[in-house]
Formats: sequence, structure tokens, C-alpha cells
Amino acid sequence: MDKNEVLKHVDHTLLLQPSTWDEIRQICDDAMKYRTASVCIPPCYVKQAYDYMQGKIPVCTVIGFPNGNMTTKTKEFETKDAIGNGASEIDMVINIGWLKDKKYDLVEEEIRTLKKACGDRILKVIIETCLLTDEEKIKMCRIVTSAGADYIKTSTGFSSGGATFDDIKLFAGHIGPHVKIKAAGGISSMEDAEKFLSLGADRLGTSRIVKIVKGEEAAGY
Repeated sequence: MDKNEVLKHVDHTLLLQPSTWDEIRQICDDAMKYRTASVCIPPCYVKQAYDYMQGKIPVCTVIGFPNGNMTTKTKEFETKDAIGNGASEIDMVINIGWLKDKKYDLVEEEIRTLKKACGDRILKVIIETCLLTDEEKIKMCRIVTSAGADYIKTSTGFSSGGATFDDIKLFAGHIGPHVKIKAAGGISSMEDAEKFLSLGADRLGTSRIVKIVKGEEAAGY
């Protein structure tokens, strides 16, 4: 697969706690140069990035990140605030404890609430696959589909594991036709990226792919 085709699917990501504006600006510059799908950055930098890029690349940010156990009202406020600052894509973390407790209605209603807040903007639902059983992953495929979200996403990159090929295969077999897949965390090579896309992923959450294209050491998310 042509590297430019791969880059079209990359959410160029920097979410580390000590990230500075200079580092975020570099992410934005890279995204504009290499025409990635978006930049995925912390909420506090959304407005600066939006103003800096002037609509050239969509701004994605994270909500309820990375643990997911904030209240729904808090996540809803975060979402509306991010959109007001210029975000056009929202990656939310589910309440994993609710899923473990089989409070499926609460998990689905929260996703519905955030999708309503997003309107016609993209909502991606992070389910943190490394903490779930296959049965729970399948249940979340169904919940994400029913709630009307746009994507199901594997991972935050801040837990014990990232995307796996098996999880993408599992998602592809259980999501509804309107739901797309985002693989995130641990995508360490161009070969990995191509494999994830071939298995059904539409987006790749990673910082490494652009580094590889630039000829830099591909460490990090």
C-alpha cells in the first residue's frame, strides 16, 4: 500500500501529559505536510490547534480520558467545550466499570448523550480492549452500533495494551454497517498499519507512522 494512502487513515496523535504547545504545533505541522486524517491532541490545545491550522486538518480530542469513569454530565460538558473550541472529532472513553457491572443501558445512554452533543461531528468510542473479555468486546460492538456512534476504537494507549489484529477481526464481525473501526496504540511499523487497514480498520491512532515516514526513531504511541 502506498504510504500516502496509509497516512490518509492516520489520526496523528500526541496525548502525553507533559506535552507542550511547541510539541503540539509540530504534530500539526506534520499533519498538514503529510495530509493525515486528523491530529488527536489534548483538549487544552484544541483551540490553539484549530486556529493554527485554519481548517486544513480536522482536530480530534479525547473525552473522559484515559480512565472513562467521570460522570456523563462531565463528559457531555467536555464534549461541548471541545466542539466549541473547534474539535470536529471526539474520542470518548466508556465507563469500563459500568460495562463490567453489566449496566449496559447506562453505557449506551452515555454514548447516545455524547453523540447528541456531537451532532454531525464524528464520535469514536474507546472501549480499552486490553481490559475486556471477548464477550465484553462483542457486547460493546452491539452497544456502539445501537447508540449511533461513528467508530469503535480499541485503546487509549495508557493502559496495559493497545490494538491487536485479533480485536480488529472481532470488531469487523460484530459492528453494524454504519460503524467504522479505529485501531490505536502499539502500531509500530508501516507493515502493522497496512495489516490493520486490510483487516477492516478505517483509522489508525498513532504517532509512529509519521515518524517512520520522516525517517525518525519510531518510539511512543
